[in-house]
Amino acid sequence: TYVPMMAALFLNKKLNHKKNITDKLMIFLERSYQPLLKKVLNIPKAIIVSTVALFAISVILLLNMGGEFIPQLEEGDFAVETRVLAGSNLNNTIESTQKATKLLIQNFPEIEKIVTKIGSAEIPTDPMPIEAADMVILKDKSEWTSAKTFNELSLKMTKVLEAVPGITVGFQFPVQMRFNELMTGARQDVVCKIFGENLDSLTHYASKLNEIVKTVDGAIDIYEEKVTGMPQVVIKYNREGMANYGLNVADINKVVNAAFAGQIAGQVYEEEKRFDMVVRFDGEARKSITDIQNLYVSSAKGQQIPLSYVANIEEIEGVNQIQRENTKRRIIVGFNVTGRDVQTIVKELQAKINDQLKLQKGYTIVYGGSFENMTAAKDRLGIVVPIALLLIFLLLYFAFGSVKQGLLIYTAIPLSAMGGIFALWARDMPFSISAGVGFIALFGVAVLNGILLVSEFNRLKAEGWHDSIRIVIHATKSKLRAVLMTALVPALGFIPMAISTGAGGEVQKPLATVVIGLFYL
Repeated sequence: TYVPMMAALFLNKKLNHKKNITDKLMIFLERSYQPLLKKVLNIPKAIIVSTVALFAISVILLLNMGGEFIPQLEEGDFAVETRVLAGSNLNNTIESTQKATKLLIQNFPEIEKIVTKIGSAEIPTDPMPIEAADMVILKDKSEWTSAKTFNELSLKMTKVLEAVPGITVGFQFPVQMRFNELMTGARQDVVCKIFGENLDSLTHYASKLNEIVKTVDGAIDIYEEKVTGMPQVVIKYNREGMANYGLNVADINKVVNAAFAGQIAGQVYEEEKRFDMVVRFDGEARKSITDIQNLYVSSAKGQQIPLSYVANIEEIEGVNQIQRENTKRRIIVGFNVTGRDVQTIVKELQAKINDQLKLQKGYTIVYGGSFENMTAAKDRLGIVVPIALLLIFLLLYFAFGSVKQGLLIYTAIPLSAMGGIFALWARDMPFSISAGVGFIALFGVAVLNGILLVSEFNRLKAEGWHDSIRIVIHATKSKLRAVLMTALVPALGFIPMAISTGAGGEVQKPLATVVIGLFYL
């Protein structure tokens, strides 16, 4: 009601009309389009065959296009996941991260400041072990001198940080890293989770998988989770030797515990407060395995003998952590992606794993990260899109009261998809959820154009027109302006999004490219 009312109030009431530029342009388009349409109507079989062939080619392109969940957003800063060896203390982590920080600041003027976060706060919203740290804050991209892109800058920074011994680094964007961690428990773009029971077998498979990932082009910042490597001192008692000196396990355990862990020797009072007084060896006497071997133990006869006389003492690598998911033990190998789409990389990796890594029964590999998100999103789209298409068909049927006409309009949906697929292929873009949203918008424009034409066909038929060819030619001529406007508005409106280089442009480009592809096809 609003548009007719405003048109009646403000449009010019004069009936005479002089041709303007728009009218002349439309006359030119009609004169160009009408002869072409008449020729096409004379060769229907050739047109149908060529259209089906083009559609088949577009489907093949789509199947081989690759895919990703959403394009990486350039957030402006780096979250540099820095890890030292598992089991390292806080002092080692601080020392290593300070060395890395100095190297980065000295070599890269793009860095505004570096904020290093280690471990977990009192409220553990972002729990991390004390061997992990992250965060680099960058200047605006226009001020960069060392590199032009984030990928180039991260590769150069990784090269510089190789000078710091014992650390591994991974460059990601802060929100993206938190999102990956929230969804899959790991911070990398792609995470290979190996499930099994035996920790030694899991470690072996993870090491093999790490070597395979290194051969995949586009996989960077490879991270292998360490479940072993925690140094442990093991004291194995010699029962025969203990018998010779009249000792038992409880006595020796008490001495070892008192020397290194401490024993309560009394209590200290400060006003109403009471504290246990613990006695143990000085820190200098608890530093090495030799201190344990030379620990004196009193025999039954009062002799002072070294602990090494009645026990075998050695240092071994023990279990550092045991991670479980759905009650099953697991270990992960993760990596970030650059220069390629996630789906293509994972497919290549899966093929290499099937050829080179044979898992025992009871051991499985699950692929997570962005690949898991993309697979889940595709599954949801596989349910939602058919339902939406069915609802569109029902609305068309109710609008025209004809299954035949509804199906006629419906043919515009797969044919319009060709334009979006060829546009993505021409710009070398993988399929993503952003592109999927673009296809949904594309289908809406195609259906709207179909409704315009079929409605005009029906109007002419109701007026007494019976020649189908004449109806088609006249209807397309009278509705050419409306159809062109319907297609041009989104096509021209999305051009700034298609060429955007600002924040968020990575997500906008696939959507805009698909919609623009409709008009140019």
